[in-house]
Amino acid sequence: MFTGIVQGIASVQSCQSIGRNKRLEILFPAGSMLGQQLGASVAINGVCLTVADIASDVLTFDVIDTTLALTNIGLLQVEDSVNFERAAKMGDEVGGHVMSGHIMTSVAVSKVETIAESVHIRFKTDRQNEVDARRYLFDKGYVGLNGASLTISDIGDDWLEVSLIPETLRLTTFGLLSVGSRVNLEIDAHTQATVDTVERVLKQRGI
Repeated sequence: MFTGIVQGIASVQSCQSIGRNKRLEILFPAGSMLGQQLGASVAINGVCLTVADIASDVLTFDVIDTTLALTNIGLLQVEDSVNFERAAKMGDEVGGHVMSGHIMTSVAVSKVETIAESVHIRFKTDRQNEVDARRYLFDKGYVGLNGASLTISDIGDDWLEVSLIPETLRLTTFGLLSVGSRVNLEIDAHTQATVDTVERVLKQRGI
């Protein structure tokens, strides 16, 4: 489980293809992975990955082909920056919203606009990879983008927009995004369950 509060930015040190899968070595800020264990979960750009090896501040992750195809992890190259969050512990404060690290799809940046001290980023939400997330997205609702719990500040038929304060830009990779960048999207589990239940009940009633 994750909270959607990104803890910082890490850097890809090595990216090796192994058959259809990929092995990533990621360098984390000094001390940020103290006490980390093999088999533990870390969210990389919001994707829940399992620690396969530990060498001081460098952790290794093996990523399967399905994850590579569905998320922007498959696009990562050496020296790319990524958002990270360690798995939450029982009793930790949930400052964002509960996230699983299971990505629904990825979306592309269509617009980046700076207004005063905030940055507004718009993402295309048209159907991707046979997945349509639009029915789960609402104005002022939660959405997970590259592992960050964010509030949708505006929404249209085929786009959503978020507004980012300087502190969020400092702690995440959002300040590095440009038009065309792909970002992982996770839907709030409670929203997804509610929408799916309502749709099922209406279908059963023939509405």
